[in-house]
Amino acid sequence: MVGCGLLSNRLFRRSETDQPLVRERHHRRNTTLTVTSSEDDSDECSTPTRTAAVVNEKQAAAGYRRFSPNDEHIDPGLLKKHCSHLSYTTSVATYPAIRTFFSPHPHMDKLPSKPAPIPMLVFIHGLGGSLAQFHPLLTSLSNVGPCFGIDLPGCGLSSFAPKSWEAYSIEALAELIAVAIEEHRDKAANQGVVLIAHSLGCSLSALLASSSSTVGTELKPYIQGVIAICPKASPPTAQETALARKLLYIPTPIFNLWRLWDRRGGAQSKSVLRFVGEKADPDTKQLQIRFNAQSRSDVWRRMAWGALPVYDSHGQPIGGMPGQAVWANVKVPLLLVAGDDDAVTKATEAAKIVEFMEGSDVDSAMRAGSQDAIIPNATRVHDTRSSASTNARADEELYGLDVSEKQQPDIQSTKGKVVRTRILPAPASHALLYDRATYRTLAGLIQDFVQKYIDHRLSLGWQLQYLNTSGKWDVKNLAKWQKVPPTSTPIANTFVAMKMLRGVDEVHNPVRFSEQWNGRIYAVIDISHENPVYDPYELEKGGIHYHKHPTVSKIPPTPDETRDFIGLVDQLEKEITEKTGKDDGDPTRPLVGVHCHYGFNRTGFLIVSYLIERKGYAVQDAIDEFQKCRPPGIRHDHFIDTLFVRYCVGLKRSTTLE
Repeated sequence: MVGCGLLSNRLFRRSETDQPLVRERHHRRNTTLTVTSSEDDSDECSTPTRTAAVVNEKQAAAGYRRFSPNDEHIDPGLLKKHCSHLSYTTSVATYPAIRTFFSPHPHMDKLPSKPAPIPMLVFIHGLGGSLAQFHPLLTSLSNVGPCFGIDLPGCGLSSFAPKSWEAYSIEALAELIAVAIEEHRDKAANQGVVLIAHSLGCSLSALLASSSSTVGTELKPYIQGVIAICPKASPPTAQETALARKLLYIPTPIFNLWRLWDRRGGAQSKSVLRFVGEKADPDTKQLQIRFNAQSRSDVWRRMAWGALPVYDSHGQPIGGMPGQAVWANVKVPLLLVAGDDDAVTKATEAAKIVEFMEGSDVDSAMRAGSQDAIIPNATRVHDTRSSASTNARADEELYGLDVSEKQQPDIQSTKGKVVRTRILPAPASHALLYDRATYRTLAGLIQDFVQKYIDHRLSLGWQLQYLNTSGKWDVKNLAKWQKVPPTSTPIANTFVAMKMLRGVDEVHNPVRFSEQWNGRIYAVIDISHENPVYDPYELEKGGIHYHKHPTVSKIPPTPDETRDFIGLVDQLEKEITEKTGKDDGDPTRPLVGVHCHYGFNRTGFLIVSYLIERKGYAVQDAIDEFQKCRPPGIRHDHFIDTLFVRYCVGLKRSTTLE
């Protein structure tokens, strides 16, 4: 949930629900590839029960919308490579252009598929969010299993269509997700799915997985597990719902003015700190600014309206966000993850869901105060200065899986249902999945859970061992790989460009490489997206550190990927200086190895970027330096063109009209 927190102190609070709104079973049609039309943000549809003023939202948005959702430089390369826009039809509406991400497992055809293929990992974002928020997790989990996800209508890069309010109810969105999953899951082979959701997406996942819900009945038997990140336990009360509906009648232009006021202060504004906390690093705060800017007010209002239940004459909620009746009937392995300093969805929400699972009476807890709004309170920014931690950067002592995470007692019923709760310590916030201080820990928690409680094949270690022993673990295009020189000469006394190591190779394998380069190469950065065809542990045993920084082949690394690479090299250079005492000019100073597959294009692009940004090289000089040390240099012309555009001094970018 991003971008629209100003009204939250008067919006949704807590209650519980017994029955979701029952909708007709969906009738699937084949998805069709479409061309996305112009993104029109104007509020052309009135609310369901009252006519609102029709005003051109583009003028109101112009004052604060800093990023375009269609900016190709913003979308991570992994998403660009595996995304398309598809049309889906449900019993409620037709959604004509939904941005759909599907990344097959790189070795799916080589891994055992009986009695069913490896489960598909499905990513579901929350209110005002987008699939891009999962990108840090996807870089790890896409190597574990096939990955799938959509931007909900009007979110991220999906078109804002249809615009009827009914199409944005909780049940309608859950049905859309079910239809999309069914179009991509291997139904003929009975492939299962694991739902990985954030914030309001957890409520959608609960509806899909719960036996008490009628949404997604065809999919339900194939849901093998749920990972709920920052979940909400219950819907707002009747009084809170009534007040929220009144506030949602506010016309979009006025709503946008409130959002603009909430964004005062940029990276230090309440609109940012509410989600990431005061101690978040600058890069994470910039990401939050971007996500806030990509959140459309009209879409947010529709989804917020759809999250509200309707209370009957007996005071029972119908529809809207699920509560105890739904959560208690999630019969599959469930992992609940929350942040101690989450100011949007309190960590206590996870504990309430655990109580639901145990069958406890939690009515009194549900009626406790008003701090658990599902939409954040703009006046309630979590103050991490009183937190026990003062460092928002991740390290093993602060965010290690076995050291600092708070573990609640696990629940395991006689029927095999497993519920695990993990609360990451302060300053962990609502941005767990993209905060640079927490996303690696979160990825580790997810991988540990899915391989232990869902399917042992969802273990990268198991897969590598299986592929190695079966003779299927090897580089692509082996003949071409063998012709490529293993390493470059030292580049700017900082780098060695290299081709990927090969575990079964007689020459360029991690054991022999460590023996040859021990003391001369401090670390190897693997920028390939795929699983390495060697065991990184063998490098570590040989005294060379291993770091994974995945990028997508044939696509120039994005500004975000380049920045993160430069930050990683900066850290390694600092470690080299501290451990060896040798400065940059010392020819015996250890180097940093970098490889993609062959060690030319992506490797060259990132090394050249570092030479420009940190070593003061001109663009052409940096390209020439790489070519001299690693001939024939960067082979793709569009990579070179991107370098010149990105580092063109004085290039002015005019405003783009949409």
